[in-house]
Parts: sequence; structure tokens; C-alpha cells
Amino acid sequence: MPTDRFPLLQGDNDRIALIDGERRVTYASLNGHADRLAAGLLGGKEDLEEERIAFFLPASTDYVAVMHGVWRAGGIAVPLNIGATIAELDHYLRCARVTRLIAQAEHHAMLGELCVSLGICLLQPDELMTGETCVLPDIADGRRAMMVFTSGTTSKPKGVVTTHGNIRAQITVLLDAWGWSDSDHIPLFLPLHHVHGIINVLSCALWTGATVHLFPRFDAPAIADHVAVGDYSVFMAVPTIYVKLLDHLDSLEEGEAKRVCDGFAAMRLNVSGSAACPVPLFEQWRARTGQVLLERYGMTEIGMALSNPYHGERRAGHVGQPLPGVEVRLYGEDEHPIIEEGQPGEIRVKGPNVFLEYWDNERSTRDSFRDGWFCTGDMAVIEQGYYRIMGRTSIDIIKSGGYKLSALEIEAVLLAYPAVAEAAVIGAEDATWGEVVAAFIVPRSDHKADAQEIITWSAGQLSAYKIPRLIRFVDSLPRNAMGKVTKPDLKALLSTAIARASLDRPTS
Repeated sequence: MPTDRFPLLQGDNDRIALIDGERRVTYASLNGHADRLAAGLLGGKEDLEEERIAFFLPASTDYVAVMHGVWRAGGIAVPLNIGATIAELDHYLRCARVTRLIAQAEHHAMLGELCVSLGICLLQPDELMTGETCVLPDIADGRRAMMVFTSGTTSKPKGVVTTHGNIRAQITVLLDAWGWSDSDHIPLFLPLHHVHGIINVLSCALWTGATVHLFPRFDAPAIADHVAVGDYSVFMAVPTIYVKLLDHLDSLEEGEAKRVCDGFAAMRLNVSGSAACPVPLFEQWRARTGQVLLERYGMTEIGMALSNPYHGERRAGHVGQPLPGVEVRLYGEDEHPIIEEGQPGEIRVKGPNVFLEYWDNERSTRDSFRDGWFCTGDMAVIEQGYYRIMGRTSIDIIKSGGYKLSALEIEAVLLAYPAVAEAAVIGAEDATWGEVVAAFIVPRSDHKADAQEIITWSAGQLSAYKIPRLIRFVDSLPRNAMGKVTKPDLKALLSTAIARASLDRPTS
């Protein structure tokens, strides 16, 4: 179990840490790999002294070894999105002032010109592997460890800097809360430039001595096959993954689908996060697999803050209660804490899990805290002791006729309509009401969708001021790597549609 050394790859030497394709990588091998990479990064130095080392690597043994090697050598690890564009990578690398970028040979042609223009040394993991290890620096908890960029759904991505102590707190709070043990096996197909994949899956598993099965991307048939034979005890995904798995189950023959469902049913835990889990999806997953999804709430800056219980009621549409050691409060617009249940407010968080700073952005760092509390920008309400997320204050809270409406609540209702496969709701400017509800809807292929029928149906499900006034049918919703709908893109699309007078405007 964990010792005082951090970062940790904590399993017994001969225990399997990673399944990487056909390879079975033991903890002894992985620790040795990380130590040799750390020595290669140091190159005779005693300490990297928080040099920013970026890596553009898929889920792999190299990814894990490089990240831990950077940490052990005293650098700041900067994991990059392997699906990012050159323009996005340019922003990340410039912002972090990266000096070295590690990538596999197949990506060097794509990255070479960018690295030359920025004066960055482009390396392969093997180039840093030394035959021997060296004395590694002592790393204090307060040292900067990692820089992960925000998703950029509401502003240009910022570099979120967490210390070794922050990472330790983010991991250890989940070990007991979610029942981790060294007998766990978990697949990892989530992007490894976000805390969901880095902290919740990879780091929690490796801290506790569990086994992680690495996938370069989500592959429903392959993962379902492993589930069917009982290879996994824990499963963590975003809501869109659960939707894809349900679609895959529908494509299978009855007997094969049952084996997959039985495989999920045998697991000790299924977790959903990174985006709100619609209640219909929560219920569909329970009906199909018997698993009650554990939904939680977190973000890049804080790791996890709220969680439904591992033991106890997991409530659909809610993200549970504060995790041990994490303080959470709701604040109103008057900057006073909200005491009464049922009153919406902004979530603010305090604890050792909260990040240190936005890199090179003192103003954003300063503006994000009030009296030591990190202001998340997310609105929530407490209902019978459980938090329910209403959405981002800047884009998911619609102010219409004096009411504050939750876009997430309206989306959840629309998803219950048979013809609706996906829905995203935003506020549209209106001279009378300030804003009115606008819905973007992806219709189901086997149903005919009609805007007026959806409006009429919604009148029986929602208060009058929550009913969509504008509806636009689209083939797909714009999403980021973690499955979150990028609503600024919808705002732009709405403005364009209105300008071209092509928006369908059903009457209420």
C-alpha cells in the first residue's frame, strides 16, 4: 500500500500494472522504466527545477513512464491532447513555455515544424532511456507537478497547475470513497489530458496496486468482449460512452448482449462523469445492466469534490455530497453562503485538492478565488442533502423574465421525448424576456421529429417559462474530447441561423 514516496506506482513488484496491447507490464518493470526516464531527463542535473516537459503520447506504457519520470526528476508534466490541432498545440506549448516535447516517431513529422518555430527540443521516449538510474531529487508536496489545460468551453484554455500535494489529495480521497483495492482491473480509454483519465482512473489504480488495461481510443466491440468474460471490476466513462455501449448492445444478438450485460452486472462499480448524466440514460443503464451509475462532480482545478456514495443511495440527476476533506458551499449573487435547501448558488470549494494557480495568469488566478474559496462557475442546488448541478453560470443558466433556468434540467426533460436522441439547450437573446430557451436537437433515426409536437409535449413536462421557444434540428452536437457539448459553438450557430432567418420558430 502507499508509502511516503510520491509519485507512486505502488503494486508488488510482480503484480501486473498495465496491459498494453499484448504486453503485460509489471510494477517492477514500470518503476524501473520511469526511473531510467527520469535519469535521462536529468542528464546529469540534480533537479529539473520545474522545467515544463510536454508529452504527446497515446495511452501506453511510454505515457505512464514519461509522466512519472518527469515528476520524479522534478519537472512539471504537461500532457497534451493527441487529437489537438497544430493551432491548439501552439497555444499550449507557448503558454506553458515548454522546453522539451516527447512524442513517438510517427508524430515527429507533424510536430517538427512547430517545435522548430518555438525552439522546443522534440524527442522520442527511447532517446531518454538510460541504462542506469541515478539519485533522484527529493520532491516536496508544495512543488508544481502538472499542468493540464482547461477544456476551453467558456474561454481560451488556461494551464491549471497542480502540486504534488494537490495530486496526492485528489487521489487518496477517492481510494476509500470508491473502494479501490489491488484486486481491481479497469479499462482506460478516456483522453489522458484530463483529470478523469489521469487521476480518477490511471493514478488511483496505480496508487493502489490495481491493473489498468490501456486502449488508444474507445472501441465498443473490443471493450464489450472483455466485459463479457469478466475482465474488469470497475468501469469509468463519460455519458456519451454509455450511450454508445447501449447502442452496441442493441446491435448484438440476444445471447451475446446478455453476456455483456452480465459482465457489467458483476462489476463492483460503474462511474459516470465529466458531463451531466441524463436521468433517462441513468435509468436505461440500470435497466439493461443492473448497475446503478455513481455520478460525481469535479473539474480540472479541483479533481473530484462531490460524489454519490459507494455504499448508499445513488440518486439520478444528482452528484451526491462533498467528499471527505473537501469543503463545498453554495454562494448567492450577494456573496453570502446559501443555507436553505432548494436555493441555487455557485459552487465554491476549499481543500488540499484545489489547484495552485493558472500558469502565467495572475489575474485569472486571483479572480477565481474569494476568501480562500475557489469559485467554480457552476451553479447547483441542494435537494434532500444531495447536490444537483444546474450548469455553468456563464452559459447553462438562462435568465428569462426574472427566472434562472437550468439548461441541464430542460435537456434532461427533452431527452425523455421518443424522437430526441440528443439535446442541448442555450439562452437566446430576446427583447421582451432577456433570454428565451433555445434547443438544439439531434433526432432519432427511427422517429420523425417535429418542432411543434416537441413544444406541445414539453408543455406537459415543464413550467411555461422553461419551454423551448426556438428549436433547431442538427445532425450532431459539437463536443470536446471529454464529451461535453461546446455551447459557445451553439451560440455562434444560433446567431448565424437567426441572421439567415433559417431557424424554425414554433409558437408556444
